[in-house]
Amino acid sequence: MSRPFDAIVIGAGIMGCSTAYELARRGLKVAVLERAHIGAGSTGRSSAIIRQHYSNEITARMALYSLRVFQHFDDAVGGECGFRMTGFLVLVPARDVDGLRMNVELQQKVGIRTEIIPPEAAKEYMPGLYVADLVAAAYEPEAGYADPNLTVNSYAAAARRHGAKIFQDEPVKGIRLGEDGIVRVESKRERWEAPIVVNTAGPWAARIAHMVGVDVPINPCRVQVAFFRRPPGHEAPHPVVADFINATYFRDETGGQTLVGLIDPAEADNVVDPDDYKEQVDPDFILDVGEKLSRRYPAMEHSESTGGYAALYAITPDWHPVVDELVPGSGFYICAGFSGHGFKLGPAVGVMMADRVLGEDDPLFDAHFFRLRRYEEGEPVRGAYEYSIAG
Repeated sequence: MSRPFDAIVIGAGIMGCSTAYELARRGLKVAVLERAHIGAGSTGRSSAIIRQHYSNEITARMALYSLRVFQHFDDAVGGECGFRMTGFLVLVPARDVDGLRMNVELQQKVGIRTEIIPPEAAKEYMPGLYVADLVAAAYEPEAGYADPNLTVNSYAAAARRHGAKIFQDEPVKGIRLGEDGIVRVESKRERWEAPIVVNTAGPWAARIAHMVGVDVPINPCRVQVAFFRRPPGHEAPHPVVADFINATYFRDETGGQTLVGLIDPAEADNVVDPDDYKEQVDPDFILDVGEKLSRRYPAMEHSESTGGYAALYAITPDWHPVVDELVPGSGFYICAGFSGHGFKLGPAVGVMMADRVLGEDDPLFDAHFFRLRRYEEGEPVRGAYEYSIAG
């Protein structure tokens, strides 16, 4: 006996829970099937940086919309998200300064508070920053970071308040598309059916898509972050920094620490089995990012390593998601492949998916930009400059 719903969402990360919330609050009977527990995939280990520095108008508008939700989370969704406004600095090599200026102009056009600043001004926002190799930088005062686990659990609670059911420890084992317009899903314990199924399984999304015979270019890739305790005299919180010269990003962390990761296209080569990968940070990684961090923030030469961890990105060829109906007319959708920069878009993605599956004539965010066919059409998402991996 199958359990009928109006919509089934596969995966309880930020994309799944925000989608479930948006569908449920529009009156649909929603089930969320999660292989482990809420936030167990990429979301729970996200660096959770909230910034609007994107090179395409659609993603910039989505980031701005999401920022407003994070800033007023209790009113917009309910509960806590742990958002902290720290500001965001973008540092690029001289060859990308023209692209940086173009990007800031685009962002300002859609209403984002951001500006080009001279190198010395960057030191005003982060004293002790090394800026001698810079020609210019960009600064975004409203940016910051959130708590990924608080955020996703608050979205799950909000979805439940609107009647959604979340089933944990319920991995999907099979999917069948019916000629009657009903999608049938088999999980660990039950069988489910709905006219709408949304695959938000992140690093597992390609496996789920393959169950209906569709190959989606999303790879689960291992990425790492490290933590360093700042030395005496540098305990004050600092902005989020994207340093494209040293290929790192870093942000403040509680306890006077700094979280550091890489901005490196080569991370797409670290394809792993999402059910069996090394979750501990590599010692060599700590040494590498520690050295790169110290180049930009010399005081960190006297910092203390406090460990780190490995997590998963779901990476596509152009580092942008696939949001589409996989088999036209089937009711089976995918929303995955955010390539490490999706958390900050989560609130907007829920709206985009709800509009998409319900066939809204005037969606707030048109998903066409993220269609699967863009790859075979030779139209991958492109940025205007070499640092466009940032989105």
